[in-house]
Amino acid sequence: MNNVGDIIDRKEYFNSVATERERWRKKAKYYYKNLQRYIKFIIPEGSSVLEIGCETGELLACLKPKRGVGIDISPKMIEIAKANFPDIDFKVADVESLNIKETFDYVLIGSVLGYVKDIQTAFNELRKVCGPHTKIIILNFNYFWEPIVKVAEKIHLRMKRPSCHWFSPGDIENFLYLANFEIIKKRYHFYVPFYIPLISYLFNKFFPNLPFFNKFSLLQVLIARTMPTVRNKKEITCSVIIPCRNEKGNIEDAAVRMPKMGKQTEIIFIEGHSKDGTLAECNRVKNKYPDRPIKVFVQDGVGKADAVRKGFSKASGDVFMILDADLTVPPEDLPKFFEALTSGKGEFINGSRLVYKMEKHAMQFLNILANKFFSYAFTFLIDQYIKDTLCGTKALWRSDYEKIVANRKYFGDFDPFGDFDLLFGATKLNLKIVEIPVRYKERVYGATQISRFRHGLLLLKMTLFASRRVKFI
Repeated sequence: MNNVGDIIDRKEYFNSVATERERWRKKAKYYYKNLQRYIKFIIPEGSSVLEIGCETGELLACLKPKRGVGIDISPKMIEIAKANFPDIDFKVADVESLNIKETFDYVLIGSVLGYVKDIQTAFNELRKVCGPHTKIIILNFNYFWEPIVKVAEKIHLRMKRPSCHWFSPGDIENFLYLANFEIIKKRYHFYVPFYIPLISYLFNKFFPNLPFFNKFSLLQVLIARTMPTVRNKKEITCSVIIPCRNEKGNIEDAAVRMPKMGKQTEIIFIEGHSKDGTLAECNRVKNKYPDRPIKVFVQDGVGKADAVRKGFSKASGDVFMILDADLTVPPEDLPKFFEALTSGKGEFINGSRLVYKMEKHAMQFLNILANKFFSYAFTFLIDQYIKDTLCGTKALWRSDYEKIVANRKYFGDFDPFGDFDLLFGATKLNLKIVEIPVRYKERVYGATQISRFRHGLLLLKMTLFASRRVKFI
């Protein structure tokens, strides 16, 4: 813990500069405006947010939180914040001795980290305000920039601050691990923190997102979560959505082979205007197995994404899963997805068909190449490793899916399959994405309904669009 003298010194300094903050913010208008835009991308509007080291409250206010709490060690800073933003709860408090009895969707920690004496104690205190789905956002200044910052202070381009700690991302990751947190992803921002026409745009837009060059960015953004918490599987219900168009020969197999997961597993067939009698077969199977919770609906539009969304809207489970009706991914593999989700290993579970050896005709060579391309592209875009973007088998919590729906307008709505829509949505929510390798089987009934070139071009267009909304923002 900090000693009393150290706390008083910090209070005195930040109290003394509180009234100067607005003047310095105006002087560095480009930096603060850009920073606000970036953090608004990471933290969705309407979230509950705790900001530690909130100073005079501008960053927290711009997020438009459903519930916003800002704490700072300086009473003068808090006084100004309360006057400027009366709808937000500001408190004088120290991160090393938190006395807040509520949890938040996001905890935002800015430059205050450099002035905390005992980081491990501070991170241990964070456990008090974190639930199973809380994300910790840490803004860390790159040690490489220390001499540049000192020069900026001497020539009055930056407000002079007392000496502080400079941490590497590895240092912070270690502190977090000791306090039972884990890093989900690392992002980088800012090469030029002041406005130079064209130069600022090019350097800040691209260089922080390029391998090697990103290591020299001014700002390192670390996104973490609490270590996995195992949920009681016997209390969790599960809904498996099976979109089916011209899949008559696979319907009964899908129902019979479906394992029971959790308290109850309901099967929801979403029929897609088939020509082979699939709808009649779905209803026959439902009536034949009354002991199994089976629902049958006809989708309103066309395409797999439309069918999946209809299924989710009719589902009652705590966990949502998708299984393709062609059964090229066996239903028997679904408990692995359920286990990974409920054990807390991941928050969005994606199947990967590209690990195990496939059956001979399971996937055409061009499809494999396309999948590998999108794998590299997505790994780069979302800052998490992903090998198979187009596997139809996925699992996530109902509560997270509802948040993805609420944020869907950010990416648009033109994914015919729904895979990219869900992956980008999970990325926007900073969910921990984990892949489950599956054995990909050859189709035994029907034919693929994917147009290799037409749909491939559409997916490429979506990837390029998302690069502007996820990476080069």
